[in-house]
Amino acid sequence: MSDDVLLFFSGHETALPLYEALEGRLLAALPDTRIAVQKTQITFKNRRVFACASFLPALRKARRPDPYLTVTFGLDRPLYCQRIAVTTEAAPNRWTHHVLVGSPEEIDRELMEWLRLAYVFSENKR
Repeated sequence: MSDDVLLFFSGHETALPLYEALEGRLLAALPDTRIAVQKTQITFKNRRVFACASFLPALRKARRPDPYLTVTFGLDRPLYCQRIAVTTEAAPNRWTHHVLVGSPEEIDRELMEWLRLAYVFSENKR
């Protein structure tokens, strides 16, 4: 784990295993993914950013798992699923989805398929 990632999780150390599981599964499925640690999020990129991990409080504190990690990704359409905390149309035909992850088991086949779709959508954007 890089020093940048460890610094990002300073104060949120209990969420680090969630990120490690996410990063591991992403790199296994999409090995050419590039990772950039920023001040408020860790981004996953191909030609463009297709997903990120953060502590964005997509739900009120009482409804958030502890620990949690917000996984955000973009698609060309909205997804309707109880797991998705927030969906917004960021631009015409560009939908942003926020999923709160509270355990490594929640980084499952369904979430990974959404991230794969986001990867393809990002790769094909003009």
